[in-house]
Amino acid sequence: MSLITVGQLVSAAIVILLILLQQRSSGMGGGFLGASSMGGEFYQRRRGIEKMIFIATIVSAVTFVGLSIVSLLQ
Repeated sequence: MSLITVGQLVSAAIVILLILLQQRSSGMGGGFLGASSMGGEFYQRRRGIEKMIFIATIVSAVTFVGLSIVSLLQ
């Protein structure tokens, strides 16, 4: 296995883990009816560890996409 392939596997696992760690603010009704119809807010400010997980998810996803493009070009 090349170093790029190992990087893709590791970054994919990290992205999956970080996505699973993120919380959902709305329940089942929010998905079907929309959060605004249930009296909830559409935008929720992220703070603390939730913000760090959100940013780490974006960085990991960009890393995965970048490694995939590099792997494709080889």
